[in-house]
Amino acid sequence: MADDGTRIIPRRTPESAAMTANVKRAMAITARLNRLTYDDADDIRALFSELIGQKVDGSFLLIPPFYATGGLDTRVGRNVFVNQNCTFYDLGGLDIADDVMIGPNVSLITSGHPIEPSQRRACVIARPIVIERNVWIAAGVTVIGGVTIGENSVVAAGSVVTRDVAPNTLVGGNPAKIIRSIAG
Repeated sequence: MADDGTRIIPRRTPESAAMTANVKRAMAITARLNRLTYDDADDIRALFSELIGQKVDGSFLLIPPFYATGGLDTRVGRNVFVNQNCTFYDLGGLDIADDVMIGPNVSLITSGHPIEPSQRRACVIARPIVIERNVWIAAGVTVIGGVTIGENSVVAAGSVVTRDVAPNTLVGGNPAKIIRSIAG
């Protein structure tokens, strides 16, 4: 792992096999989770806890459907809300702090492939995503690996976040750019 948290997982290695096994495990758990309804909040919390390998707080709320390709590299704080149809690819590490709201159709994608055509299938490259306290990520946002979204910030609907977001900032667009500062 590099100093910035980047992981490179070459194809046909023990680490690649472990990644594939974890994807299969996550898909089995999320299939069970996606048979539940909003009223099954306790069962959803139990399955999400199984997915990430640690118990989530009783204030955690997720509305299915939900999709993941791992789970064991996800950490979630208290009072986190995840709306329906979200996708978490957490291979690079996904840290979600307290009081975060994640809108519907949000994708948090920590992994990808090399840009060079000859290398595209050779490995997976993963970088962490950090979402600090009291962030609101609105509907249809995509956040890519290597990004930190600062405390109290808001990411406008439909944005693609490719760079860090400073605390107390509203960003929007593709790629997301600063719209304005947010006062207390």
